[in-house]
Amino acid sequence: MQLEIPDGDFAGYIFDLDGTLIDTMPVHYRAWEAALRHEGLAGPLDEDYFYALGGVPSIQVAELMAAKHGLRIPCAEGVADRKERLYLEQLDEISPIDPVVAFARKVAETHPVAIATGGTPDIALPALKAAGLDSLFKIVVTPHDVAPGRGKPHPDMFLEAARRIGVPPEKCLVFEDAEPGMRAARAAGMQVVRVPSRR
Repeated sequence: MQLEIPDGDFAGYIFDLDGTLIDTMPVHYRAWEAALRHEGLAGPLDEDYFYALGGVPSIQVAELMAAKHGLRIPCAEGVADRKERLYLEQLDEISPIDPVVAFARKVAETHPVAIATGGTPDIALPALKAAGLDSLFKIVVTPHDVAPGRGKPHPDMFLEAARRIGVPPEKCLVFEDAEPGMRAARAAGMQVVRVPSRR
């Protein structure tokens, strides 16, 4: 994987987590498919649609996926909770995305770094630890750190990450794998490096 780093005098770096720093998307996909089978999903989960929702908060993903597949779910939160439990059972299958992690380790020697993830803390932090990256990233911004409904593609999480590392948004460079996150970063006034999430 070749990362295309734009020219610029960047003072801080913000990374998405799933599909950007760690290769978790196939595990998330299997967990969503299993959770939605419990709600009546008959065929395979739409993989293209799943990847297009990268970075979107889990409850919203449950609602969107159910609508996409014509499922009536009584409680999106319950479906999301089931999916997260299934995901946590498979943490031994995740691995770091080496080129991005290598870049993060290098810039962290001289610049502040943070994570802005659509995952909740009870999902993101165990994954970060399982990938051996918890000591590198002390600042992790999740949907819990912004107003309800203001996760990606809204800019709020990236703006909060910039605030916590003390860097103006226009001086931050973001690494993202999914369109909602890239839109969020651009809306925050930040440049973005796209990381291919389907390898």
